Amino acid sequence: MPVYIWEARNKAGDLRSGEYSADNEEAVSDRLRAQGLTITKVKKKPLEITLPTIGTGVGLKDMVVFTRTFSTMIDAGLPMVQCLDMLGTQSENIAFRKVLLGVKAEVESGKSLSEGMGRYPKVFDDLFRNLVAAGEAGGILDIIFRRLAIYLEKANKLRRQVRGAMVYPAAILIVGVGVLIVMMTKVLPVFEKMFKDLGAGSLPAPTRVVLAISHAVTDNLLVGTLAIAALSVAFIFAMRTERGRYTFDSITLRMPIIGPVLRKIAVARFTRTLGTLLSSGVPILDAMDIVSKTSGNGVVAKAITYARVKISEGMDIATPLLETAVFPPMVVNMIGVGEQTGAMDEMLQKIADFYEDEVDAAVSAMTSLLEPLMLVGLGGGVGGMLIAMYMPIFEVAGNIK
Repeated sequence: MPVYIWEARNKAGDLRSGEYSADNEEAVSDRLRAQGLTITKVKKKPLEITLPTIGTGVGLKDMVVFTRTFSTMIDAGLPMVQCLDMLGTQSENIAFRKVLLGVKAEVESGKSLSEGMGRYPKVFDDLFRNLVAAGEAGGILDIIFRRLAIYLEKANKLRRQVRGAMVYPAAILIVGVGVLIVMMTKVLPVFEKMFKDLGAGSLPAPTRVVLAISHAVTDNLLVGTLAIAALSVAFIFAMRTERGRYTFDSITLRMPIIGPVLRKIAVARFTRTLGTLLSSGVPILDAMDIVSKTSGNGVVAKAITYARVKISEGMDIATPLLETAVFPPMVVNMIGVGEQTGAMDEMLQKIADFYEDEVDAAVSAMTSLLEPLMLVGLGGGVGGMLIAMYMPIFEVAGNIK
């Protein structure tokens, strides 16, 4: 779905700007008018082709510490500029220090905190800025930052669970590939030379297969390395496109072991984000738009966008979510109950708590299954090569006897 850049003025005459995903310019204009804004400009965002960036230098842990400390300072009655100055000068992260001092300068120039954060969209995403804007409008900035701190702490915990569980399998995979490459390029040629010196003659079929693989790897090592590098770059660029991201996410969600875990992670992130936005007073359509952008999964984002369109047409939230077949029926039914009782934000938070526990259990089970499989695969590969290399030696020894 294309993205449109817009500028509009509110009833007080203040200029606002942002981006919306919509089918056409008319849909964006209708949405802005529904919010009571006077449109000054709507145009399609041009396609940007940029080189991949490593990151902003600001980690999730830095954001957790900032939101928690800033909430405490605001609640204690300290002026906003003083809070930003103290947190900026005391930050150990040099990149984050520059960001906070830059936001402080924007606030001192007369802009709101959310507008100042808008200068750094890669650090303060749509979710963060919209919640801050809601807190400023309602005079509950300290409460909003407490909710943001809780949200970021939960997200950080979820990320650490997944990354921590994948460290050991990834280490085994890297070591295994390295061992196999060393054996094929350094060890097996030594065995082959020894067979020729011993006059082994016709080698057994397993030995010939292993030596053929060794020759293929050794003779094409540079070409293979360049091909892998080219495929990696192509994959990175493909993942930066909407279609490429959607295809990759669709495949991973269908994978037998990893797929169910990724689906649970997506549900936990969706419900936690939407619940935080709704409890902070963000309208449902704006909340769905923000959640789709911050979902981190192309399939989930498309499903949320579809649900948002149906909600704007007057439908409830549960029905279109069920039609997408992305979210489990139990989750959709609980959301429907929360919508009917008027406590959907609380229901979403409960669903998020439940699925975060489910992710913890699923990740542990996945790790317990992957570790022995990878060890067996590595041992089988190395052991098979050694057996294939020793078979001619046993044959030569028998002939000599």
